Amino acid sequence: MAGKDWVRWHEAYEDPDSSLARRLAAVQQQIRSFLDSRPPGPIRIVSLCAGQGRDILGVLADHPRRPDVTGRLVELDPRNAEAARDEAPEGIEVLVGDAADTANYAGAVPADLVLACGVFGNITDDDIHHTIASLPGFCAAGGAVVWTRHRDPPDLVPTVCDWFEAAGFKPLWVSDPQAGYGAGTHVYTGPARELPPSERLFTFVG
Repeated sequence: MAGKDWVRWHEAYEDPDSSLARRLAAVQQQIRSFLDSRPPGPIRIVSLCAGQGRDILGVLADHPRRPDVTGRLVELDPRNAEAARDEAPEGIEVLVGDAADTANYAGAVPADLVLACGVFGNITDDDIHHTIASLPGFCAAGGAVVWTRHRDPPDLVPTVCDWFEAAGFKPLWVSDPQAGYGAGTHVYTGPARELPPSERLFTFVG
């Protein structure tokens, strides 16, 4: 990760015509739809490699379910974590730590909504597969995962969807191939699983 400035990386969000900005809007719409669909009561969220938390925090800023939402954002870059902490409402914890280490989710899972945005485009295919296979341990019954992955050739998104299905997830939404970005929402329909207390999921290479 030393070769990329992850604070400057967020600057592309300021350009409404950028693929990142359009992807963010789509992800936020998926989060809004998920929150709208939840029955009354608490909603727990977890975000891997949360960055500045723009996806979930941008929704919670004006969503009526905000008081019901608690959770943890895990981000390694302390500058991005501080930016997220400045915007986070009560009940949202921002943890500076390695999102690949399952120990950093102790007490935060199982979650109703898991965000894996900005992860799959920066790790190896094998690590993507391993991470998806581990996501059932993050999810409460009926929990959803919102994820992103670029569509640069060779386009891995169809394979990512296959890996989710093999792990016990059903697709709720996948972005159009012509959108210029890849994103999806998958719902876990398998049996409850515990997340290993200390396991490495992936290593950033992008």
